[in-house]
Amino acid sequence: MTKTPSRAIDLAVVGTVALDDVATPAGKADAVLGGSATYFSVAASLFARVGLVAVVGDDFPRPFRELLAARDIDLSGLETAHGRTFHWAGRYDGAMNAATTLKTDLNVLETFSPSLGEGHRQAPYVFLANTAPAIQLSVLSQLTKPRLVVADTMNLWIDVARDGLLEVLRRVDGLVVNDEEARSLSGARNLIAAGKRLLGMGPRFVIVKKGEHGAFLFGRDRSYALPSYPLEDVRDPTGAGDSFAGGLMGALAASGRFETADVARAMVYGTVTASYAVSTFSLDGLSKVSRSDVEGRAEDLRRFVTL
Repeated sequence: MTKTPSRAIDLAVVGTVALDDVATPAGKADAVLGGSATYFSVAASLFARVGLVAVVGDDFPRPFRELLAARDIDLSGLETAHGRTFHWAGRYDGAMNAATTLKTDLNVLETFSPSLGEGHRQAPYVFLANTAPAIQLSVLSQLTKPRLVVADTMNLWIDVARDGLLEVLRRVDGLVVNDEEARSLSGARNLIAAGKRLLGMGPRFVIVKKGEHGAFLFGRDRSYALPSYPLEDVRDPTGAGDSFAGGLMGALAASGRFETADVARAMVYGTVTASYAVSTFSLDGLSKVSRSDVEGRAEDLRRFVTL
């Protein structure tokens, strides 16, 4: 049952909380905290009061719940179901540009149907993390009058649930995808053409993530490009995109403005939070970051891109 949040939620996210097994050239970590909504919430909590909507099993470790609560993330929408928590195992090789999925156990996620509490329904900012379009549409139907709704997706849904995904795009304000997803969804090989085609599907802005090469922002009035934060040591790319989205949406919720130029400025914070996420396994680095840390690195990035 969804509880009533103790304080107003600025930004709601619906997605996954997971237990991950991850192997990279930098090492290996088993049964660590993961999931799209997890990375998003920790990053966004640097800027705004976040309400997390997801499901975990009764095996979910108490220290992980405490880690989220310590970031002042509202957990009234984190449902505990009988069974095991969603589990993902993956491996990164070489330049770590993409993961090889070794195992996916949906477990309690298989029957999850989010029922939003009043605080989540009334949240002015909403992020639909990577879940089935049917779930995203269900969430959209429960919202009261959000100011800004942004969605993520993946190639699986592009391939098997395209009609539902297209309906989602007609009903959201923004879309965040990686370069491979942008090409697959748009049918365009060139990323500039892909971004423009995705705009034509409904959103007011589209962000195409390019991993270590940064991101493109496509708006109806203009476009922007931003490099990634320059790092010498990347240990675990898991959750980079979700951390980017969390920093982006948290900054937008804090500013209260979301014209194309505002989204571009917020991308700086998304890029910075992602840089902290990839520097360690799981949430080990991102969960210890302060707002002043983020502001310092954001200023470094602005100087890096100024001619």
